[in-house]
Amino acid sequence: MAATASPAPELRRKQLRERLRILGFLSPWLVGFSVFFGYPLIATGYFSFMHYNQIEQPTFVGLRNWTYVLTQMPLFGPALWNTLWLVVVMVALRVVFGLGIGLLITKVKSGAGFFRTAFYLPYLAPPVAATVAFVFLLNPSTGPVNEILGALGIPAPEWFNDPTWAKPSLVLLSLWGIGDLMVIFMAALLDVPKEQYEAAELDGAGAWSKFRYVTWPAITPIVLFAVVTGVVQTMQYYTQALVAGKLASGVSIGPGSVIQPGYPDHSTLTVPQLVYSLGFQNFNTGAACALSLVLFVIAMAVTTLLMRKRAGLLPADD
Repeated sequence: MAATASPAPELRRKQLRERLRILGFLSPWLVGFSVFFGYPLIATGYFSFMHYNQIEQPTFVGLRNWTYVLTQMPLFGPALWNTLWLVVVMVALRVVFGLGIGLLITKVKSGAGFFRTAFYLPYLAPPVAATVAFVFLLNPSTGPVNEILGALGIPAPEWFNDPTWAKPSLVLLSLWGIGDLMVIFMAALLDVPKEQYEAAELDGAGAWSKFRYVTWPAITPIVLFAVVTGVVQTMQYYTQALVAGKLASGVSIGPGSVIQPGYPDHSTLTVPQLVYSLGFQNFNTGAACALSLVLFVIAMAVTTLLMRKRAGLLPADD
């Protein structure tokens, strides 16, 4: 009896073609990940152990950059505190405010389109232009906000010129551009089945009970998404704080000028600003890379903690 041909080679060729097809579909992401994340991360780790001023050849210095960043850099503590303060306060208020605006607009009987547009348009403003406008509005001497507060007999803060009010002013700026979260929460709220609200009303549930037992379990995945993305974005907070501090200080910015971030009294200094100052103003690329990795590790730790706690936020599967 003639021996039948083994199907193993044909099966292996089929599996190989299937894997190549999958890699072909994944190749845009793999190339983008390697070029824009993998290589920069490896290069950052490499230069964090080097003395490199972007001109001369890098020389190995061991843990000197890490020691300088973690124990000797005088502004690392204030910058880290400001960044974490913004992460906690700004992210929490943006989520609460965005959810609140979304709830209000979904309940409006008429004119919802107008209010939706009015709240979303500020988000489209470029960050620098929005910050310039906000610094003008909150100018302690000529700003209209302080003039209105003075006319009402309310003590007017110094806003961006006061170390106590500088970070809350940045929070107000972020709440002004809340349109992105508003749209996301509105989509989640409109996706909640109306039948569940009707069943809750038949059981005699009030507005708070319907939000707690119907709305919140349905939107908790979106809340978690908003919190995680907000933490990552705020860890990279740079442009608004730098522009606001520089405009409030009154120092003119011209060709060749060196911007010292953190005005007033380092109250708006964030870790990304410190990275820029180290790497592109002081040409200490090694220390800048070490500080970038510290920020990366902190952001990853906070994100991992939030994702591990998701079981307490997300509704249990039946």
